Amino acid sequence: MRLATINIKGLETAAIVQNSHAFVIAAINEALGMNWQTDLLSILRHDQIRLLNTWYRDGGMTRIDSLYEAAIPLAQARFAPLYRNPRKIFGIGLNYVDHAADLNEKAPSTEPASFFKPDTTIIGAGDEIRIPLQSKRTTAEAELGIIFGKECRDVPLENWLEVVAGFTTILDMTAEDILARNPRYLTLSKSFETFFCFGPQLVTPDEIEDVMALKVATIHNGDVHGENVVANMTFRPDFLVSFHSQVMKMYPGDIISTGTPRAVRIRHGDRVACRIDGFAPLECPVVDKKENHQ
Repeated sequence: MRLATINIKGLETAAIVQNSHAFVIAAINEALGMNWQTDLLSILRHDQIRLLNTWYRDGGMTRIDSLYEAAIPLAQARFAPLYRNPRKIFGIGLNYVDHAADLNEKAPSTEPASFFKPDTTIIGAGDEIRIPLQSKRTTAEAELGIIFGKECRDVPLENWLEVVAGFTTILDMTAEDILARNPRYLTLSKSFETFFCFGPQLVTPDEIEDVMALKVATIHNGDVHGENVVANMTFRPDFLVSFHSQVMKMYPGDIISTGTPRAVRIRHGDRVACRIDGFAPLECPVVDKKENHQ
């Protein structure tokens, strides 16, 4: 199953994506007599995503075919972030050895280089990434995102998928010149508004044949800037889920952004995207605030 959040007249509401259309869950409830939560974070927090997926696989997919007249063509949909207020967003730094080499840094080898991002950084597909006044060198990174679907702690490595609601595409931004001044400025360099874009779709695990075989690519103005497969991560998704659940309790909607194959410097007027095999692409325009601050 694939889920998205659609902006309809200012209301951000959850939808099931099927073929080339989005079926708003509120409309499914009304037409088919269902009672699903109607925003994606509530679906996660009320432990409905597995029930919804089971319903969808066991006949719901066919039943919503009858609602095509009310469905929104994806080409006309205005996507929002999947949701706006997760309790935690983890980023994982230098998780591909190739990326560490780009920055002339040594990749972590014993524990992942984790950091937090605030939810005030969140934007959705098509929203502007804004380079802040304080930065002269900002980069964007395409990443695979893991979304938790259950409250959990101390998850065994082999059971990691049991607590995962799904995966998504992410663009993670860094004010690289600020970080270069002092590594302790990592939080500052990662926390400007618009520095975390995710969506447009949440893809449930059953849609993915092999997570480790997924190819993640950073796309800059239509060209592939860097790409790699998940299997080449230093710390793979199963380890990241287990490791972080041993540090603190994880909650539905918590996100792990798993690291990038390569970061690209972005400038005013650019378009940057995350492309992952089998996922809808995530793309945003870039605006430098200094261009309007002369």
